[in-house]
Amino acid sequence: MADPVQRSWIDLGPGHAGYLALPPARRGPGLLLMQEIFGVNEHIRAVADQYALDGFVVLAPDLFWRQAPRVELGYDGADMTKARALMLAYPAEQAIDDIGVAARVLRARAEVGNAKIGTVGYCMGGRMAWFAAATAGVDAAVAYYGGGIHLHLQHAATVRCPVQFHYAGHDDHIPPEAVAAVRQAMGPDRAEVHRYADAHHGFNCWARGSYHAASAALAHGRALAFLADRLF
Repeated sequence: MADPVQRSWIDLGPGHAGYLALPPARRGPGLLLMQEIFGVNEHIRAVADQYALDGFVVLAPDLFWRQAPRVELGYDGADMTKARALMLAYPAEQAIDDIGVAARVLRARAEVGNAKIGTVGYCMGGRMAWFAAATAGVDAAVAYYGGGIHLHLQHAATVRCPVQFHYAGHDDHIPPEAVAAVRQAMGPDRAEVHRYADAHHGFNCWARGSYHAASAALAHGRALAFLADRLF
């Protein structure tokens, strides 16, 4: 049987690329998938394929294209050190520009047509999903353990779409007061906030030691219901 997902790398601009995964129907609402600090690696591409199978036209832009085009990193040792350095060298202004470009490219795809678009992101990508909600005109946003969102709450005033947040109960990178600040900034009417008591940072990534299958499954189900209700 033919592979139901069609995959390719597409140009987003000079030197800038993104991983595109098309659903079995080859059309559907768009979904910007925001990478972790490890690049559009094997795991992120698999997540793109997963959401494509769920019916979305998925675009995962390579956010580190200026520093290390199409870099793919692992989760410890020298790769972790490089990943953190890349993140620290990627200012919010560049991120917002890149997200805007990716959103425009996705909306212009024939496979999306007049459908809505949303975004989902993990770790650093959760912060990128927050920027997309505030600046790129997406129709729904999902942020998994988005580090640093509490440092950019000035954008809360320009968020025009509903946002769903997923946080681990044990997260050395995101203190409880940061989660509380995000919750307060968004209020109960514009956001859902879910916390997974038994999970640690990175719980959705099956390639990491912190993977927690029960939390990942529950979060994915919630994210799908949230996105389906707002994008289809």
